[in-house]
Amino acid sequence: MRKPVIGVPMDYQTPGEYSNFPWYALRENYLENIEKMGGVPLGFLNEESLIDAYVNMIDGLLITGAGFDIDPALYGDVLRHPELTTNPKRTHFEWKMIEKALTNNIPILGICGGQQLLNVVLGGKLIQHIPSDFESDISHFCPQKPANTPCHKVTIEKDTKLFEIVGISQMYVNSRHHQAVKMVGKDVIINARAEDGLIEGIEYTNHPFCIGVQWHPEFSIDLKDDSIIESFVAASRKYKQ
Repeated sequence: MRKPVIGVPMDYQTPGEYSNFPWYALRENYLENIEKMGGVPLGFLNEESLIDAYVNMIDGLLITGAGFDIDPALYGDVLRHPELTTNPKRTHFEWKMIEKALTNNIPILGICGGQQLLNVVLGGKLIQHIPSDFESDISHFCPQKPANTPCHKVTIEKDTKLFEIVGISQMYVNSRHHQAVKMVGKDVIINARAEDGLIEGIEYTNHPFCIGVQWHPEFSIDLKDDSIIESFVAASRKYKQ
C-alpha cells in the first residue's frame, strides 16, 4: 500500500541560540507519529515560490504549533496585546499552504498554533492573551508541568468528526498556549471545549478532513491522541486514490 506524504512546514528562526545564521527546526515527535501511523513526513522551507511544487508532492498537510503568535491584523483586530510575538515569514507561508490545501481538498490537521492559524484563514478570530481576556480557573499554559503531561480535560462535542474519530466525550490534554479561538468562521464548528468553556478544537464542514486541536496529540498523553493522527494519515492515504 502506498504511503501518504505529509507536508510539515518547519519553524523558521532568525539567528541566535542554535545558530548564528537563520535556521529551521521541527520537533521530532511530530515526524515520528506520522511515520508510526504509516505516513512519510516531509519538512518544508517557508518559501512561497515552492508552494505549488509542495502541493503536488503531498497527500496531507500538518500545521504545527510554535512559540509565536498570529498578527491580530490578520483577523481584523486594531489593537495588539503587548505579550504577542510574531513570525511573519512562517505565518504567511502557512497561510498560503492552507489556502492551497483547502482548494485541492488535501487533508489538513492543525495543532495548537496551527489550529489558531487554520481558524483565522477560515474567517475566525482569536483571543489574543487568555490571562487578560478570558476569565478562567484553568492555567492553559501550565508552566509548572512538563509538556508531555496532562494539564486539564476537554469535552468532545458529539456529532463532530473528532467525536467520530476518538469515540469518547472527554480527553485529558496538555496545554501550552496563551491564545485561543475566540470566534469561528463560516462553516466551521467547535468540536472540543475545556472545562472553562474555552474552545479547544474546530473543524471545517466543507472539506473531507480539516480539523484543528489546541492540544498536542503527538505526545500521546491521552489514549485517544494517537487516533487523531492515525485518522489524519488514513484520510491522506485516500487523497490520491
